[in-house]
Amino acid sequence: MSMLTPPGMGGKYRITGDRYPRMRRPRNRRRIVVAMIGAVAALGLSGWGTLQLIDVFTGGGGEARAAGKADCGTPERRPAAQKAALPEPGEITVNVYNATKRSGLAKQTADELKKRGFKIGKVGNAPAAYDKKVKGAGVLLGAPNAADGPSKVLGTQLAGATSEADQRTDKDVDLIIGDSFKALAEKKAADDALVSLTSPSPKPSASAKC
Repeated sequence: MSMLTPPGMGGKYRITGDRYPRMRRPRNRRRIVVAMIGAVAALGLSGWGTLQLIDVFTGGGGEARAAGKADCGTPERRPAAQKAALPEPGEITVNVYNATKRSGLAKQTADELKKRGFKIGKVGNAPAAYDKKVKGAGVLLGAPNAADGPSKVLGTQLAGATSEADQRTDKDVDLIIGDSFKALAEKKAADDALVSLTSPSPKPSASAKC
């Protein structure tokens, strides 16, 4: 009989031996809940950090910064390619008139323009309104909307020519040769000017500088 068994009390269940049961403290549920919340938070932070590292090494962060830099609240400039396309030399009919005292300039100039791809219309002396009255290299005379189209293309062939408009409705352009006329621009220089006019280098947008 053990010392834990009161005298005179026998029974089926007795505590024998020299080992005694230990009483455990009741578990603290609050600590368990707090530990679980901490574990979930740690896992969440670990996953977020992993995604950030993946984004950096795959370049995603660079794209986001580039997008943010491009949008600075300033409207972008429209590229020149979105403007109305200029006509090709073969689409422009040029009437060549001589307003000087020198003979043969109209035909000589018309022949050269034809070699450069322009269509040639009328060739002869300038009308009375311009005859012997053009002091510069020449006048490009066309419809009111020709200044931003055919006249601009034709102007690459003659440096110093001025552009004027009349009330015509067709697309022909008159080249009236003036007193200061020497010759058309050299073909290479004219071709370079035409390429620069029809295919200008794109300008950086205003938002790209901010």
